[in-house]
Amino acid sequence: MAALVPLCLLAANDPPPAAPGPGDIIAAAPAEHWVKIAAADLLVMQLAPDSQGKSRRVVIQLMPAPFSTGWVENIRKLAASHWWDGTAVVRVQDNYVVQWGDPDGEDAEKAKPLPAGVVPVPEAQYTHQRSLPRPRAMDPLFIPPNDIDRWTSFYQGFPVAGSGTPDSEANWPVHCYGMVGVGRNLSPDTGSGAELYVVIGHAPRHLDRNIALVGRVVEGIEHLSSLPRGTGPLGFYEAPGERTVIQSVRLATDLPQAEQPRLEYLSSDSPSFLAYANARANRRDAFFNIPAGGADICNIPVPIRKNA
Repeated sequence: MAALVPLCLLAANDPPPAAPGPGDIIAAAPAEHWVKIAAADLLVMQLAPDSQGKSRRVVIQLMPAPFSTGWVENIRKLAASHWWDGTAVVRVQDNYVVQWGDPDGEDAEKAKPLPAGVVPVPEAQYTHQRSLPRPRAMDPLFIPPNDIDRWTSFYQGFPVAGSGTPDSEANWPVHCYGMVGVGRNLSPDTGSGAELYVVIGHAPRHLDRNIALVGRVVEGIEHLSSLPRGTGPLGFYEAPGERTVIQSVRLATDLPQAEQPRLEYLSSDSPSFLAYANARANRRDAFFNIPAGGADICNIPVPIRKNA
């Protein structure tokens, strides 16, 4: 899901307005409603500097268990081996995705060998086949309306969907803006995790349960979404010089402590998040005249902020 959102125009100690907007609610959320993201769950990608020489760092929060665990484990091994160093952003398709990996990945003779321990992951891991704890109080907010056959909600701050009954339920993560997925070829191939993409357009929900989602960008998405669009089929770059080089990808725990991102998200189980989701679904603050009565799951981005 889209991660970093404008936190607020209102100071935390100011009195709330008569009809608080989402930003007001975020600013007023107490410290105990925020969850620190462990450094072990953050992937830090350093792109080559931009044309002005400015640094470009992208931070990805990896998907929590029980989702996509096989691919996430592969990604940890790829990062530990520094496999992505010197690879590149190879595809930027407008209103769709930015994709990166080995530019020679489709050439068996030139492709970069994968590190030991990276293993195939079965298609069954696209979904989780047991019910999960989730903030069901939010169910009525989402459109289209939820019923026994389909619902959308949040799990540990990530957007998820599901179907079935509480006794026999399937769950899966959702392709919202900023979500990171695994590139693959035709089924039964599921991708190793070496080739990744991030959603930079309208939520492509048709990809849900067809491709593995392994995390979300929580900082620096602008460094990917603003890249020049590729002119080849599906937005692939046609010349090597068009690609953006990836200098390094590391788990945050492998960086010096001073360089480790310190981020936290508003707990999707907290009263503040419920109030925030209600405010996103039914805007009553000064600018709005007519509350929508609901919202798409991808239109409730989970607030992320830096912590000390």
